[in-house]
Amino acid sequence: MNTVLYDDECPLCIFQMKLLTWLDWFDQASLRPLRDPEAAALAPQLEREDLLEAIHCIASDGTIYRGAKALRFLGMRMPLLVPMALFLWIPGVIWVAERVYDYVSARRLLLSRLFGCKDACAILPERSRQKPRVP
Repeated sequence: MNTVLYDDECPLCIFQMKLLTWLDWFDQASLRPLRDPEAAALAPQLEREDLLEAIHCIASDGTIYRGAKALRFLGMRMPLLVPMALFLWIPGVIWVAERVYDYVSARRLLLSRLFGCKDACAILPERSRQKPRVP
């Protein structure tokens, strides 16, 4: 199972994770908020500041993907996101995507307020999922 670590104090991040639960038809991602005590243990080599800067996906083989690369990795495992993920494989696109991701991430709390993510989070329910599979 792939594990996604995200900032659960950011309305934009929460909204994205709720949306991800609806796109993850085959339960490819286990979502872990940073406040979860097990989150730090999953990636001990990452500092809390690093985790707050971007989402991180820990693949089942232990590889860690950050930011746009995490979105590309997850996108290849979720049918509705495959077109986006394939686009991110075009040479040079991931470089631009990482810069855009970093720009948005640095301003995510402001953008959350501008776009009303907190209210949107209340509207979009999280999809109930099966219990995480134990390897």
